[in-house]
Amino acid sequence: MPVKVRCSRDDVHLLVPAERGITSTGFVHVERTRRLPAPRIRSGVPTAPVPRAVIDAARRAPDLDAAVAMMTEAVRDRHCLPSALAVEIEERSRIDERLRWAMMPILGGAHSVAEADAWNLWARSGLPELQWNVRVFDAAGRFVAKPDGWCDEVALAWEIDSRGYHSEGDHFRATLARNARYTAAGVVVLQTLPSRLRSEPDEVLAELKAAFESARRRPRPDVRLR
Repeated sequence: MPVKVRCSRDDVHLLVPAERGITSTGFVHVERTRRLPAPRIRSGVPTAPVPRAVIDAARRAPDLDAAVAMMTEAVRDRHCLPSALAVEIEERSRIDERLRWAMMPILGGAHSVAEADAWNLWARSGLPELQWNVRVFDAAGRFVAKPDGWCDEVALAWEIDSRGYHSEGDHFRATLARNARYTAAGVVVLQTLPSRLRSEPDEVLAELKAAFESARRRPRPDVRLR
């Protein structure tokens, strides 16, 4: 009996024991495997654990961005831990090496394709450690922001702000309020469009280094993580 059914918008991915002779047909893609997972029953249907389902979907994705989006969404929405995805990748004898490479930013805390690009760019910068998606509070314990990237050594925030999301309505007001809290707390913040991480990486690196130097030269404000 099959122990995994994973449904997507276009097809059904079905895992069966390696010795079964079932073949794919129509919208049903059958995959024989010697690593049949213990099923999780959902609405009476045996399904794979989330990490297995996500990695199976990611390796069949049309491109690496789609694969990263699947993996980051699963982690961001708390369906599984990034370490569980990494274990699933490592336990496969045959896996696209790109998925191993793509897991590094996710293990580092990236929650989106843009943040994964930012993580890789920061790794090239030679700057001190950057933490991802942490919560910053001022000296009085008031919430300041949850920056995409945070260099605690100098209290530098890096925000990957898309024009479409942050420039309209409530999102625009929330972004202005966030930036005002950064200013009040003395935090240096650099805002970068996601598209520039790929189209102008050298320019973004120069801006990161300049922002770091600006933050380093002033006294570090009394802000902390919690």
